[in-house]
Formats: sequence, C-alpha cells, structure tokens
Amino acid sequence: MVLPDRTHTASSESHADAKAHWIEPLSDGSHVLIRPLRLEDRERELEFIHKLSPESRHFRFLGAIKEISPGLLDQLMQVDFHDKMAFVALAHQDGKLVEVGVSRYAATETNNQCECAVTVADAWQHRGLGTALMRHLIATARLNGFKRIYSIDAAANTHVQALARDLGFQSIRDPQDTTQLIHSLQL
Repeated sequence: MVLPDRTHTASSESHADAKAHWIEPLSDGSHVLIRPLRLEDRERELEFIHKLSPESRHFRFLGAIKEISPGLLDQLMQVDFHDKMAFVALAHQDGKLVEVGVSRYAATETNNQCECAVTVADAWQHRGLGTALMRHLIATARLNGFKRIYSIDAAANTHVQALARDLGFQSIRDPQDTTQLIHSLQL
C-alpha cells in the first residue's frame, strides 16, 4: 500500500526516522501531527490510555484493565524503529498537545512477521485517524522487511473490522479463541 501524498514537514526518506513527522488532514477537516513515539511522550501515553472509554480500553488490551502498571507503560514506550515501532497522533486541545491516537507493531518470533494495534481516542473516531496511523505503520513495516502484519482483536470490535477491511487485511476467526479475529495483511 502506498501512502497518500501528504504534507511532509520533515525527512520522509524513511518512516523509521525519529525526526519524521506528518501533518495529516482528517475527513472532518481537522488536522493531526503524526510522528514516531518518543520517550518524552510517556505522560501523554498514560493520559491517553486513562481517558479511553472502558470499551475502547477493553478492545485495546483484549480485557478489562483499570490501571496501567509501570512495567506495561515501559513496554509500550519501547521503540527501536525496526522490531518495535509506534506512531502517535497529536492534536492541540486547550492550549496543549495531547495524544489522540497511536499505532504500533512488534516483531514476533515468526520470521518476517509483526503484530500490530491501533487505538484512537473515543472523540476522534470516525474521522480517518486510524487509517492514517495504520498507513504509516504498514509502510514502516514494509520498509523494515516484514512480509506480514497482523492483529488479533475482539470479534465484537466492529470498528477494527471495518478498518482492517478498508486497508486490505484478510480476517479469520482465531482458531484458539472464537471470540477473537485475526486480521492479516501480506506486505
């Protein structure tokens, strides 16, 4: 999948460039800044997760989770620009820059595959933000040599099903858990 032509305000030679960032227009006319996750985003990431609705948090972590442990937050913040990658979407709200979405992947033990996830703040859903975040993630996975990207999601998560379909992912029922779907894209 080729990224649509966007306003590139930094080097776009590689999606794995820590300084790369893009201003993305959304379907409602608003804009967000998308860039790789940085260590300085730790508090933003924590605040973002806390502000998710219980349903969105459940879909993101595939289970009920109230508090984010420091260990889990450490894991979410680990980005090496190859085997672990994350992009954040940032928007100005009330005079400060806040996280409104995140996409990420992590290499799996199976060669040339990575598992991905995308989460969009409840108030920012249905604007095309998930699509924008995933396009950057898919392009980076492809540039980094991955051959397959996949996601395991709750079968009840109809938003992710629609997003996966729109991005060309194939979806099957998880043979180990029928309450989940596996969305897979050959890169």
